[in-house]
Amino acid sequence: MFSPGLGEAMRRREFIKVIGGGVAAAWPLAARAQQSDAMRRIGVLMNFAAEDAVAQARVTAFMQALQQLGWTKGRNVQIDIRWTTGDAERTRRYATELAALTPDVILASTSLSVAALLQATRALPIVFVQVADPVGAGFVASLGKPAGNVTGFTIYEYGMSAKWLEMLKEIAPRVTRAGILRDPASVADIGMFGAIQSLAPSLGMQLSPISLDNAGEIERSVSTFAHEPNRGLIIVGSAGFVHREQIIALAARYQLPAVYPDRGFITAGGLISYGPDRLDDYRRAADYVDRILKGEKPADLPVQTPTRFELVINLKTAKALGLTVPPPLLARANEVIE
Repeated sequence: MFSPGLGEAMRRREFIKVIGGGVAAAWPLAARAQQSDAMRRIGVLMNFAAEDAVAQARVTAFMQALQQLGWTKGRNVQIDIRWTTGDAERTRRYATELAALTPDVILASTSLSVAALLQATRALPIVFVQVADPVGAGFVASLGKPAGNVTGFTIYEYGMSAKWLEMLKEIAPRVTRAGILRDPASVADIGMFGAIQSLAPSLGMQLSPISLDNAGEIERSVSTFAHEPNRGLIIVGSAGFVHREQIIALAARYQLPAVYPDRGFITAGGLISYGPDRLDDYRRAADYVDRILKGEKPADLPVQTPTRFELVINLKTAKALGLTVPPPLLARANEVIE
């Protein structure tokens, strides 16, 4: 004879089994929701001053691209930014500080920042921008297979620097000697200077290297260089960006036509620039940061080269220097500042 007590106990066991299975099935969903809503952390090490409007625009482009990818500051991502103003000691200190925060990934601008971060950590993922020669600098094993905790976006091919010399001769045909402002300790700047040297004889140009070590030395060297006629300047690499306003002012004071590597020099009053679209590089870096936050490793993300270049000319500056921009050069310009 069937006992009511036994039937009730069986029904209770079935009920518990159903509820238990439902709870177990719900756990992965809850875990996934918690994981997707978890606050992530991004470090940013910028080799510029915080008040620099051009550098701020680059960070803004990076953050806007992140937001389009689903990462909103204060909602699901925290972003810690450090501005080094190009000072080596400050860069090392802030690199150590950012590494101690153990972010999920760090965005690093220029070789100086990457080198400092690699001294602080070989574990945290790093995505770089504005690095000319990551292989030569020892940051990655190769462009296709970085192999370590670093990947990112290069800024120049060495051969591109020869175009700056061509443009200087094209916009100022009477120039016979070019002062090359570069960082003598930079592997990339040495390579770009070599490319300029290889082209100079065919254009009838002589070169004078000028160090970008510090503001005082730049002032003295450019002043000495400018005393002879038919001279112009070429600014190589990212180091000159820190001294942007000083270099532009010196070029104006001594009436020196100058070719720059970046649009930011031209909007500040420089004559002509040719180089990668820096804002585009920061947007592309946001894509790599997104992929790393979603589980990919820097070692599996190949280093990429620039895809967009821009030629920018400031006609007001050309007029102040007594220069007439050749129509073919003007026609090639992506942007002309009146």
